[in-house]
Amino acid sequence: MLDFSFWSIFWAVFNTVLLFVLLRIFLFKPLNKIKADRTRTIQDNLDSAEKAKTEAEELRQQYENSISDAKEEANQILIKAREDAEAERSAIIKKSQDEADKIIADADKTIENERKRVLRQAQSEIADLAIEAASKIIGENVDDEKNRRLVDKFLSEEEGKE
Repeated sequence: MLDFSFWSIFWAVFNTVLLFVLLRIFLFKPLNKIKADRTRTIQDNLDSAEKAKTEAEELRQQYENSISDAKEEANQILIKAREDAEAERSAIIKKSQDEADKIIADADKTIENERKRVLRQAQSEIADLAIEAASKIIGENVDDEKNRRLVDKFLSEEEGKE
């Protein structure tokens, strides 16, 4: 009923390995590079936010040291200066935290947008490769639009399963 020949199995395995190698070279390496670039950018942004927070903390420490050196001032002036320093520290820390949160949120949006774009591009390329491979296997090219719809339908179904 089924006829298996060595050459048909060989070519099927060969084509699968070839497809894997091509996908690895042209899809996975660029995707990993994009991912690494995004990760590095996010880490740089986080490091910058941490540096700003450290500088703000150093400024706060310097300000508190200045206050402690001014013991000859009246008790009421010391209390007011401490209240001002605390308000400034809270504002700087809150501002730094807000900036860090905004940087993280922007980076998350960028990563998600990039991921969606790469997935769309990958689906398109996979569809083209599948249509081309099917056309070569069949030996003729049937309706390209119909092939594209079939492959897009298959990919959307597979995406829905995930």
